[in-house]
Amino acid sequence: MDTLQADHGREDPCNIQLTGLDVSGPKRFQDDSIWPYFERLRREDPVHYCQDSPYGPYWSITKYRDIIAVDTNHKVFSSEQGVTIVDVPAEHLPPSFIKMAPPKHGEQRGTVSPIVAPENLAKLESLIRCRARAILHGLPRNETFNWVDKVSIELTTQMLATLFDFPFEDRRLLSYWSDVAVSTPKQGHAIDSWDKRSAVLSECLDYFARLWRSRINAEPRLDLISMMAHSPATRNMDSREFLGNLILLIVGGNDTTRNSISGGLLFMNQNPSELRKLRDNPMLVSSAVSEIIRYQTPIAHMRRNASADIIIGDKQIRKGDKVVMWYISGNRDDEIIDNANSFVINRKNVRQHLSFGFGIHRCVGRHLAELQLKILWEEMLNGRLNVKIVGEPVRVASNFVRGYSVIPVQVVA
Repeated sequence: MDTLQADHGREDPCNIQLTGLDVSGPKRFQDDSIWPYFERLRREDPVHYCQDSPYGPYWSITKYRDIIAVDTNHKVFSSEQGVTIVDVPAEHLPPSFIKMAPPKHGEQRGTVSPIVAPENLAKLESLIRCRARAILHGLPRNETFNWVDKVSIELTTQMLATLFDFPFEDRRLLSYWSDVAVSTPKQGHAIDSWDKRSAVLSECLDYFARLWRSRINAEPRLDLISMMAHSPATRNMDSREFLGNLILLIVGGNDTTRNSISGGLLFMNQNPSELRKLRDNPMLVSSAVSEIIRYQTPIAHMRRNASADIIIGDKQIRKGDKVVMWYISGNRDDEIIDNANSFVINRKNVRQHLSFGFGIHRCVGRHLAELQLKILWEEMLNGRLNVKIVGEPVRVASNFVRGYSVIPVQVVA
């Protein structure tokens, strides 16, 4: 299924005046109609200024090379004011290391990075495989269920609970807090104000504060809370900074993997020739995982603010301007990626994608995300699991997390 298919009666992006083109609307991400809008920006105005949007004025960076130029220049493009297009009120925006500049950024990031070092990933591999096998074995046969809930969320929350040494019976709280953290308050929704969002995240803080107190008075262990409690770079954090880093680690450990697990199944169903290719040659699993992550682009954008005047492309960006790197667009830039709108699991340079970002803020857990997807697909292939999508996927209404709430499937026995 081509993601650039006809727009089924929706407005033609070519009929919109370029100066008024705003790609930030969550509905276009939810109904998967965003692609021609980004295609036009890449073609006509790859560094595009939108003066009027629900999120205020902002620059859209839509081509691969320009995104890398912004992402790797942390001295000019700051994340201090947040990493999403939404201007979160300062009192609801706790600090975290993704919003910090060196040297503090590196010190705090270095505190948690050993948990995803190669030697620890090797220790985790058998555990992930055992859990993936158990989850897949326990799926109902010839009966419709939600793949997102039973597989995508379950595998990732089990892994998050392990990384935090979090009580296993409460692991679904982690995905709940992640969903709340990336939500923008909206009337009529469960989270309808910034105060309500903060109240829920305060419950998260209280829960983790209890874990912190138990770890700081114990011998250091290889879990994220113990690592932060015993590191000089993080053990004196105040509660807001602790919460900010918790949110960063929970969202980072949840959304990339969870939505790539969901998207991967969707893409294989939409492209049966690629699934056959994988079944015929299981050695393509690692390549397929990279292509799934590119094609999904689970984090659609990252935001920065210019700390000085600078030219990107042929445009003058002023100090203070909001700059949005649309990874989802850069991953479809056919100047860099051949046949970029197609899902091809054995494409050349398959790891050449933007989904994990670049520069000092590149996703710290990217190798763990890849490992979980790799193992899941290996176990699906080994078990000859035939999973068919039997209804329309339900995507989340978000311009930040490109994700799914429901993918109805059946395991055909």
